[in-house]
Amino acid sequence: MNENEVAREIVDAAYQIHRKLGPGLLESVYETVLAFELGKRGLDVQRQVPVPIVYESISFTEGYRADLIVENKVIVELKSVETVVPVHKKQLLTYLRLADKRLGLLINFGSELIRDGISRVVNGLND
Repeated sequence: MNENEVAREIVDAAYQIHRKLGPGLLESVYETVLAFELGKRGLDVQRQVPVPIVYESISFTEGYRADLIVENKVIVELKSVETVVPVHKKQLLTYLRLADKRLGLLINFGSELIRDGISRVVNGLND
């Protein structure tokens, strides 16, 4: 599967979860359920993956933790907030660069309609 195919599965799973559970639960709940749903679909899902920061040739393990990395291709950053602000997308782009990934999805389960809560962030991926 390429990044776009993986992303389609993630978006569909997020839609199903949002439809069944609704908005407003803790991010950790959505992370657990989304990882479970993607695993049911046969996808490899890693949760809370530490991604080090390399600065001046030194690797610092105190980087960040990716909420989900699916098929070692797509980073999924989860939110459960009223409004996603521009810095959330900028953070995801930085995460993609640090992890050397090309596609990320920012999914806000706090949105009334899940389609309004999904943002695609690319790092050199050809659409």
